[in-house]
Amino acid sequence: MRLSMKEKASYGLGAVGKDMVYMLSASYVLYYYQDICGVNAIAMGMILMAARVFDAFNDPIMGVVVAKTKTRFGKFRPWLLTGTILNAVILFLMFSAPPALNGSGLVAYAAVTYILWGMTYTIMDIPYWSMIPAFTEGGKERENLTTLARSSAGVGSALITVITMMCVMALGGGDERVGFKWFALIIAILFVLCIGCTCLNIREKSTVDMDSPSIGQMFQALIRNDQAMAVVITIVLVNCSVYITSNLVIYFFKYDFGGASWYSSYTLFNTFGGAMQILAMMLFFPLLRKFFSAIRIFHISICMAVAGYLALLVLAFTDMSNVFLLFIPGFLIFAASGMLVVLTTIFLANTVDYGEVRNNRRDESVIFSMQTFVVKLASGIAALIASICLAVCSLSSDTDAVSATAASASSVAGLRMTMTLFPIAGLLLAAWLFHRKYRLTDAKMEELANELHMRHGKTETHQ
Repeated sequence: MRLSMKEKASYGLGAVGKDMVYMLSASYVLYYYQDICGVNAIAMGMILMAARVFDAFNDPIMGVVVAKTKTRFGKFRPWLLTGTILNAVILFLMFSAPPALNGSGLVAYAAVTYILWGMTYTIMDIPYWSMIPAFTEGGKERENLTTLARSSAGVGSALITVITMMCVMALGGGDERVGFKWFALIIAILFVLCIGCTCLNIREKSTVDMDSPSIGQMFQALIRNDQAMAVVITIVLVNCSVYITSNLVIYFFKYDFGGASWYSSYTLFNTFGGAMQILAMMLFFPLLRKFFSAIRIFHISICMAVAGYLALLVLAFTDMSNVFLLFIPGFLIFAASGMLVVLTTIFLANTVDYGEVRNNRRDESVIFSMQTFVVKLASGIAALIASICLAVCSLSSDTDAVSATAASASSVAGLRMTMTLFPIAGLLLAAWLFHRKYRLTDAKMEELANELHMRHGKTETHQ
């Protein structure tokens, strides 16, 4: 049975709210605690990285919990709604650090709230993406739903990228700390409303019954699914590269591009970038898909991103007088990022079918639990690299907007190279690994779909 427009819209709306929350945390938690609250950059980087290590155990366990769940509301929606409400509360608390806290007390508060945020996000995120294989019959329907969801997620991410600093300044009356508190509350409420709509209108339709795996069986299944592991590592490298830039770009505009109204240039750049990311998901990718395979588009996207980072590096060292010149690398990087987000999710969904054919298990929750983990792991690694850069370059809340424009040449050079050369290296490594390991071409996926159709047909006949 084909998905209705209402179901598609509800699923997409959930992605908008979900990624608004994620982008707010991924892009601004380091800035909030390090630049606004005054937490040491290295300490904050270690907190973010430690939280991701904790998620190494939390996420796979959640995948198994979802797989074992059996309720009259399905296996996905109860966890989706519960995780959303808890995560919304923690998000507000995370950006509401009590002003009286300082020193070790503030570090402890940041650590506890961020770890809890990661745990509760996992509770919601794993069942959301696990619904893709269970909600579709594979092939074009799955790819189209994935594209819709990722495009919607891109809208959510882009909205946060575009409006955050404007809203923070407006809500806080110029006080960024107060502004972030009220902005986080608004986003948390919108998040609950969006996912609530998803839970009301979505029903799983094609979940394959299976015995729930133990923790040991789950890791064994992942190890045996070489295609899933190849995609997982690729996602880590791609997202780590992108998140390094997203963590540092605000410092780039504040302390390098400079000026008292730096956030206006920052907002303008992000508005353009967010628009390009959405267009890439909704227009560029579907258009390219008519002429090229998903694998070929992946390599095209990597080349675009690398070219964009090289252009950004050249412009940063030659002409920083006009923000519109930065639109050139911005177009290449943001457009490539949008297509890569869609592609990696499609590739991961394909490994579910591959795993069922190879291992006789359709572990969608287990496979997609790895997506949540690796994306957050990449975020943690990127935050640690960014925090080390900030510490080495001596860029912190002690540097006001005036002195920032006259920051030492070595500091701004270090910032520029970290936000360009590290991503280039990560993307090239991802392309090399993916080329060597991933084998699920369009022809191979058609072959797997036919094999599964025959198996399921035989099963129904025997029943």
